[in-house]
Amino acid sequence: MNAPLWVAAPVVVLAVLAARADVRSRRIPNALTGPAIALALLAHLAFEGPAGLRGSLAGMLLAGGLLLPGWLWRFTGAGDVKLMAAVGAWLAFPQALIATLLTLIAGGIVALVIATRRGILRQTLWNTAWLGAWALRPGAAAMAPPPWSGVRFPFAISVLAGAISALWIRP
Repeated sequence: MNAPLWVAAPVVVLAVLAARADVRSRRIPNALTGPAIALALLAHLAFEGPAGLRGSLAGMLLAGGLLLPGWLWRFTGAGDVKLMAAVGAWLAFPQALIATLLTLIAGGIVALVIATRRGILRQTLWNTAWLGAWALRPGAAAMAPPPWSGVRFPFAISVLAGAISALWIRP
């Protein structure tokens, strides 16, 4: 493991608790993510000083920021964004970027499995390609996003997979 125990343990506990809540209620409580962010920032400041705080803030902003468009376009929930920001705050930059990318990959895999099981894989792939083309188009933010496949699942499971995987990768 490449992260110190004071980082790894809270990340795993946070992600497990969030995944459990998301599976049960399809919500990730603010009472979980808010304190997790605050504790991460304080822990990095205490253990690593101002440079640690800057890395934690950068990780939080990067991880949350990468999921923010999904919330703005209504593909993910706000709790998913806040959870990823909390994980990013604990992991700090650059580990937060790795965790976020692994989370998105895990989310894509879960979505493909669900789409296959529901018999909507072709439509899901088409809508995903359409979304990618739309997002890369100049002025896309001013236009309504294309339709999505309707594949919904507790995204905190993907955050759990991405966060735990990132603990084993050296940046």
